Amino acid sequence: MPIINRIADLQDEMTVWRQDLHAHPETAFEEVWTSDYIADKLETFGMDEIHRGIAKTGIVAVLRNGNSNKSIALRADMDALDILEANDVPYKSQIPGKMHACGHDGHSTMLLGAAKYLAESRNFDGTIYFIFQPAEENEGGGRVMVEEGLFDRFPAQAVYGMHNAPGLPVGEMAMRSGPSMAGYDIFEIEIEGYGSHAARPNQGVDPIVVQAQIVLGLQTIASRNVNPIESVVVSITQVHGGDTYNVIPQTVKLCGTVRCFKPEIQDQTEARMRTLCESIAAAHEATAKVHYERRYPPTVNDEAHMHKCAAVGRSLLGDDKVATDAPQGMGSEDFSFMLNEKPGCYIRLGNGEVGDTGGVVVHNPRYDFNDAALPFGASYWAMLVEQELARS
Repeated sequence: MPIINRIADLQDEMTVWRQDLHAHPETAFEEVWTSDYIADKLETFGMDEIHRGIAKTGIVAVLRNGNSNKSIALRADMDALDILEANDVPYKSQIPGKMHACGHDGHSTMLLGAAKYLAESRNFDGTIYFIFQPAEENEGGGRVMVEEGLFDRFPAQAVYGMHNAPGLPVGEMAMRSGPSMAGYDIFEIEIEGYGSHAARPNQGVDPIVVQAQIVLGLQTIASRNVNPIESVVVSITQVHGGDTYNVIPQTVKLCGTVRCFKPEIQDQTEARMRTLCESIAAAHEATAKVHYERRYPPTVNDEAHMHKCAAVGRSLLGDDKVATDAPQGMGSEDFSFMLNEKPGCYIRLGNGEVGDTGGVVVHNPRYDFNDAALPFGASYWAMLVEQELARS
């Protein structure tokens, strides 16, 4: 079965929506214009209910048909990133320093397209919850929606998500069961030495030297502490210390992330990090304090629901265009909080080969969602609903 004809007819309209969203990027919990724009579209589609203000700017639209008590939730994120856009397109970001560099403009548009089609066709029996989520990037809007009673108020039996995939051709799809994306933790390490003149380092305790030893030491967590069969990535992404050329500073701060697929590896990594930092600092007569924060848990797809998604993908794209053995990714997703509450699956939809339109990697200042993917994503959502809420 190819792209749904009605959704193919909507491609030009969806492209306008996507480019409108792209031109008005808003970051975590500030998606006011975006939320208004999406809510206005949903209102014109004839949703049964539109609920706003969940996690500040989030939206849940409800569409019912028939008499079944079956229900399904579809989720799209809608926030942008703090990146200065380098594209020269008519719909370039109108907000300097912010841009849709991860394709959430496309994600929201595909869900809007499916919502419009399903509101028109009513070819299902049950209840659909369309979730438009804020603050996926870094701030955990999915967690906030869950904490604010998302599934108490909208008791879906399963929840599904989707992300575009640069490097995967348009018209292809990839997924896997079990841990699909890594958990995401952040840390800050504050190293306290004793400041001194750069000409007389013997009179101080140099935190620059300590941080260098810590940076190297932390890499032994993956290479010498965690079982080699498992995966963990410890990345130092910030180093702050010093103000001038001739002064050894008093303090240095390191910041970074930890990515892995199992909670027990998160526990092991955190414990080992504290031991290494404190011991290395003590060996140099300095001190180190570790502030470790759990951000996103691993994204774990339910096997049965993964197969349901694959069946839809094969009907839409063809058997050879759907991979169910996609490699695990070290990136993270706060959709994981929803999957911790309800079974479901998170899939990746082709956004074009790197180098083609839309093929720049995400989080790059020249990234742009590939509008050719819009009817594939919207059709996938619609067909998933029609499969899972099929009329008897």
